[in-house]
Amino acid sequence: MAVPFRKTSKAAKNKRRSHLALVSASLMSCQNCGATIKPHRVCRECGYYKNKEVVKKD
Repeated sequence: MAVPFRKTSKAAKNKRRSHLALVSASLMSCQNCGATIKPHRVCRECGYYKNKEVVKKD
C-alpha cells in the first residue's frame, strides 16, 4: 500500500484548501414590494421580475 514519504505541511494543506472558503449569497431587494430576493429571479412575494408581473399572486 502506498504511504506518503513526508508529512504534508500546514502551508501546503492550507494552499490546497484556499478555494474552499464560503462566500455569502448576493441578495437584493425587489423593486416592486421590497422583499429580499436573489438577483435575476422572480420575487416569491409579489411575482414580479423587472417591473413586470410574471406570476399571478393573490
